[in-house]
Amino acid sequence: MNYCSHCGSDQLVFEIPEGDNRPRFCCRNCDTIHYSNPKMVVGCLPYFEERILLCRRAIEPRKGYWGLPAGYLENKEAVEAGALRETFEEAGIQVELERMHCIYSIPRISQVYIFFLARMTSPEILIGPETMEAKLYQPEEIPYDKIAFPSSVFAIKKYLKDLETGFNGVHIGGWDAW
Repeated sequence: MNYCSHCGSDQLVFEIPEGDNRPRFCCRNCDTIHYSNPKMVVGCLPYFEERILLCRRAIEPRKGYWGLPAGYLENKEAVEAGALRETFEEAGIQVELERMHCIYSIPRISQVYIFFLARMTSPEILIGPETMEAKLYQPEEIPYDKIAFPSSVFAIKKYLKDLETGFNGVHIGGWDAW
């Protein structure tokens, strides 16, 4: 950070503010402390009957790989609204949110994923510009070796296990989280 986004000053220092426990950019001109927080990624695990919807990415990162429809939460947007928006943008589908399915943290890249379990109201799919193709997969057909992100693999495997066990709570996991 070169300039304070509050006052425009270049009098920034990277230090631990009084009463805090980690370094942050602090403006010597207006005393603003600039906090950098994790990015929230929200999405859905859409299903229709026994099949799970996956989208093949048309953008980087991991272009050409499959994943659950998800993306960054916008400012002033509820997590449920963001998950519905991302699912519609990527797959052109309407879903009914059933419940929060999982939370997956990746501290190394400062991201937190929240996936909702979502029942598709129709099998019709209309892909968006960030998606090459979208497909409903039977559980045994899921191309795990071609899935873009570990968060999607985690959500899918937990969902399939839930079908076997009847569990309907929220799963918490992460990659390098503990």
